[in-house]
Amino acid sequence: MSQGEFDLIARIRQRVASRDDVVLGIGDDCALLAPPPGMQLATTMDTLNAGVHFPPETAPADVGWKALAVNLSDLAAMGAQPAWCTLSLTLPQADAAFVDGFCDGFFALAQRHGIALVGGDTTRGPLSIGIAAHGIVEPGMALRRDGARVGDEVWISGTLGDAAGALAQWKAGEATTPALRARLDRPTPRVELGRELRGLASACIDVSDGLLADLAHICRASGVGADIDADALPASVALRAAFDAGTRRVLQATGGDDYELCFTAPVSQHAAVQALASTLALPFTRIGRIVEGSGIACDGIGQNKFGYQHFA
Repeated sequence: MSQGEFDLIARIRQRVASRDDVVLGIGDDCALLAPPPGMQLATTMDTLNAGVHFPPETAPADVGWKALAVNLSDLAAMGAQPAWCTLSLTLPQADAAFVDGFCDGFFALAQRHGIALVGGDTTRGPLSIGIAAHGIVEPGMALRRDGARVGDEVWISGTLGDAAGALAQWKAGEATTPALRARLDRPTPRVELGRELRGLASACIDVSDGLLADLAHICRASGVGADIDADALPASVALRAAFDAGTRRVLQATGGDDYELCFTAPVSQHAAVQALASTLALPFTRIGRIVEGSGIACDGIGQNKFGYQHFA
């Protein structure tokens, strides 16, 4: 028996976990939510299209995971605690198996971060997923892009270039290294790190389009420049094994899809940043500093190779 739109919605709805602050969830024209008194609402939205944001053959569970992860990463970059989200799912046909797999990945990550799906839409067309995610943050405590100051240190969490490496292998028709492909398909949103950086970092952004492209947003918003040491960019063992040093450096600096947090902090907070890395068991690397002027200097990386742009 073929599945209709409302059958697919029912399949999704039965997987939903609620929260006490969800007054009315899926099933009405709007969701009704009760934000905690005195808190600010952080809201973001991302769209993922097959063949643009993930290879068409990507497993449905991985598509579901990544679609939510990239939105959670935005909340992390603002220091917000995830709360609610909505989902717009466009499918070529009513595919119950795809929806079930998608939900496996989506709700596994949602449960990990306590975020509730409260509404959305399904429609027919080329495979595309749009998610709007909402989080809460204390007034005056959100991490922003406009707080970097001359002399601040520039830090990055985790490692860079793995997802871009997997994509490069896939585009070349090569077998993808499993560890690299896992970073492409299932990025880890640094939600806990974002929360802990409140009051510590002066500016923050998640790395989605490439380190240098995203750091440039901080520089423009803050009216500063940055000097980045390309040799300091952290690389995984898998990336080092798969690519030569020159290729690896470009992937790390410009590749994108890392979803690590790039943040700036005063030199006076250096010890506190290192202590936080130890507490979270997550490596941080100091990769440069904020300087007067504008733009980013990074040896060996041309200004026209800073990262991914749609419509470019």
